[in-house]
Amino acid sequence: MPQSPTKPFSDVLSGERRAIPPVWMMRQAGRYLPEYREVRGKAGGFLDLCFNPELAAEVTLQPIRRFGFDAAIIFSDILVIPSALGRSVRFEVGEGPRLEPLDDPAKVATLAKHADFGKLAPVLEALKIVRGALDPRIALIGFCGAPWTVATYMVAGQGTPDQAPARMMAYRHPEAFAEIIDVLVENSIEYLLAQLAAGANALQIFDTWAGVLPPAEFARWSIEPTRRIVEGVRAKVPDAKIIGFPRGAGAQLPGFVEATGVNAVSIDWTAEPSFIRERVQSKVAVQGNLDPLVLITGGAALDRAVDNTLANFAQGRFIFNLGHGIQPETPIAHVEQMLKRVRG
Repeated sequence: MPQSPTKPFSDVLSGERRAIPPVWMMRQAGRYLPEYREVRGKAGGFLDLCFNPELAAEVTLQPIRRFGFDAAIIFSDILVIPSALGRSVRFEVGEGPRLEPLDDPAKVATLAKHADFGKLAPVLEALKIVRGALDPRIALIGFCGAPWTVATYMVAGQGTPDQAPARMMAYRHPEAFAEIIDVLVENSIEYLLAQLAAGANALQIFDTWAGVLPPAEFARWSIEPTRRIVEGVRAKVPDAKIIGFPRGAGAQLPGFVEATGVNAVSIDWTAEPSFIRERVQSKVAVQGNLDPLVLITGGAALDRAVDNTLANFAQGRFIFNLGHGIQPETPIAHVEQMLKRVRG
């Protein structure tokens, strides 16, 4: 099948290699951009911005206008599902998310089984606006948090250094913890299908805290729920393109890829390149994995890091990205330097 000259991101997810890899950045709509900060100031709170279709669409499009990335990712958050499940979710400035903790089986029993998808309608409306405004060559990515990662915030009520509260609950009360996971799996399937219907071309499942799990727990709480989501989405949309991001999974990535059936896997900056090439990229497309801190650093260090990433992965199916989200203090000039180097 001949390569499309116009849809590099979608081509890679469909199994092709591009001579110049498509590029986008996780959290590319964010505080490093002055135009984002301006809109964020108008919106009020963070969730107010997520649930305002016009403003969410505007900030989604800002990095595309500025940098010409090959993909846009809808501006939202992984915690909109708990919010739609009726849990209290708020974001404290400088502190991050705060939720009402689900830290024992009695509290888990109060968890709603079905999300109020009316609460998520603004996200779907924002997707429609963005898809209508985007050049057809640019992909639009929808997303959700993986059940394990979302559950870690729901159990603790906030982020913690190693998500110990959720890990402890999964050991002490595995049945109750599995109830949370099951609710998140079923509602995530419905949410992702709605995003595809609203115009998303691909989906990403963010498992930011997968790397804290030992192998047996990783299989149970990261791989298996993700597999169920992929299977559930593809039951309705067989050709759905899905990227998994079990951050920190390391040597467990081949098992994740094989079990889940994702089209691509995002890797962080600690991944060992030859292992990824031989055991992962030989099976699916790879996305990543520039260290966000070297993007802040810039200069010769950034050039070396970009060249190293391309040397390691660009001979196969590859999407250039960061190993995690861009940091707010990143200079715009360094993003421009990175893009020039990748596309050079």
